[in-house]
Amino acid sequence: MKGEQIPHKMLSQDAYSTWLGIEILECEIGRCKVGMTIRGDMLNSMNKAHGGISYSLADTAFGFAANTHGKYAVSIETRINHIEALSEGDYIVAESVIETVKNKLGFNIIEVKRGDEIVALFKGVVYRTQKDWE
Repeated sequence: MKGEQIPHKMLSQDAYSTWLGIEILECEIGRCKVGMTIRGDMLNSMNKAHGGISYSLADTAFGFAANTHGKYAVSIETRINHIEALSEGDYIVAESVIETVKNKLGFNIIEVKRGDEIVALFKGVVYRTQKDWE
């Protein structure tokens, strides 16, 4: 399977990302950009997007980009810093770029943006297995 096709296959099998409304905006080997709109059913008790929403978008971008190299890759550590609150109707984008694949571990920092404004920083470590995508 071609690397840039893998994220599309992953999304088609991912009920959670589909429920979130995540769409693939751009995808190539080592890079994936995804976006989504914050809905009313994603808001917390303060009428702002739950922190898990921007986390999930970044984690999806991270996983998609990591798998474009053709091997199953899974996150083994992730964390996020929330910088700005998000509201219903906000459109957010996350882009993951994993340029080099030299060993079993990959490291990445992903900016989650609302327009040009950074709203969160996500950091992740991925483990690459030997299993090929088919």
